[in-house]
Amino acid sequence: MSAALPSALRARFQECIREGLSGRAAAARLKLSAATGVRWQRKLWETGSIEPAPQGRPPGYGKLSTHQAFLEELVAQDGDITLPELSGALEAATGVAAHAASIGRFLRKLGYTYKKSRWLPPNGCAPV
Repeated sequence: MSAALPSALRARFQECIREGLSGRAAAARLKLSAATGVRWQRKLWETGSIEPAPQGRPPGYGKLSTHQAFLEELVAQDGDITLPELSGALEAATGVAAHAASIGRFLRKLGYTYKKSRWLPPNGCAPV
């Protein structure tokens, strides 16, 4: 899906409509397609605004959102728990089967990160 056109362009389109131009004429003046002009004009009549609609899924829905507290508690108890272990614990406790990658994405959205520490040999020499 393409990105929404800029808000400044939408504001200029609204000004053209207020001046009395049709949707097609306003679109031609702003070098937009006629279809976009007609669509925006209809949206302006129906809603009073031509702001872009939100894109993507609504936040907070999904099968893992109901188990957020459980996953946070597991991570708080053991900071070194792996994603497959989290997946197994979730399935054992609640019966919900979730892939480890899905749990990782869910935890990243909650702000959890994991940074690998650099391992140094016991003699203190830097690895080559």
